[in-house]
Amino acid sequence: MAGPHTLTFDTDNFDREVLQSNIPVLVDFWAQWCGPCQMVGPIIDDLAGEYQGRAKVGKVDVDSAGNLATQYGVQNIPTVLLFEKGQPVERLVGARAKRDYKKALDARLGG
Repeated sequence: MAGPHTLTFDTDNFDREVLQSNIPVLVDFWAQWCGPCQMVGPIIDDLAGEYQGRAKVGKVDVDSAGNLATQYGVQNIPTVLLFEKGQPVERLVGARAKRDYKKALDARLGG
């Protein structure tokens, strides 16, 4: 379950929504059964609302889109990747504080 502003990325829309985006995209690779992922989930939802219009924030369920996790070398979850101009520019592995994700986004947004 995601917040109202949190996007869901999958194999069908990843290229369009993430790789072709003209604004930074924060992608949370997660799974329903992952305890630390459940802790990070509300943080991701908060960020989606806070950065709406300036960055995209969404999630990839590794159980339904395992090929994306493999493609980007995600071996542990949660892993949050920040994409800019179609390239991953930052990787945050494990449950992190909200300030860590904000720092990564703000660095790309000049905030």
